Amino acid sequence: MVEPVATEIRVHAPSVGFDLDLTLADSRAGIAAVYDVLASETGVPIDTAAVVRRIGPPLEEELAYWFPAERIAEMATRYRAVYADVAVPATTLMAGAAAAIELVRALGGRTIVVSGKNQADTERTVAFLGLPVDEVVGGVFGADKGTALRAFGADAYVGDHTGDVDAARAAEAVAVGVATGSFDAAALTAYGADVVLPDLLAFPEWIGPSR
Repeated sequence: MVEPVATEIRVHAPSVGFDLDLTLADSRAGIAAVYDVLASETGVPIDTAAVVRRIGPPLEEELAYWFPAERIAEMATRYRAVYADVAVPATTLMAGAAAAIELVRALGGRTIVVSGKNQADTERTVAFLGLPVDEVVGGVFGADKGTALRAFGADAYVGDHTGDVDAARAAEAVAVGVATGSFDAAALTAYGADVVLPDLLAFPEWIGPSR
């Protein structure tokens, strides 16, 4: 395992990247609703509780639990076709999300959302939630997020998944885990996150002037 980079940001105006689903956005109900549509249209039973427990990796990985390989592309297209109307309106902010973004801005820093969700739906979700971020990048997962984070000059990346730790490592940024997704604090710590917070409500204490 790679040794941790740091446990804090040592700049006055930090650039911070955030994951979207289950970090900034509670998309569980919306994603479950889209899978309900797929189940209804295809007659394939889908356990949406299992789906939301695995939120994070690329869409095609989840679809492979329910559909044969030859139908994945078709189902992914259909999923994305209904997402804007079904999932986005059902999405809410995670606790502390808006305050975390505003705090980075108040410190003179910049924010970027980097998500595994496709670009269009990432942008729609950020806009629907009213998050005033500086840049939005979708369609990348795990270490592949590192390219966007590097281009943005991210000092830290905040996410709920072990893949987000990989993203931070790839960008040589501080890996900040939030235990609001499928990985608890112990799992994120064991994987190598530099900092683990219970949720974004704890973010100000970590990044703020009093940390």
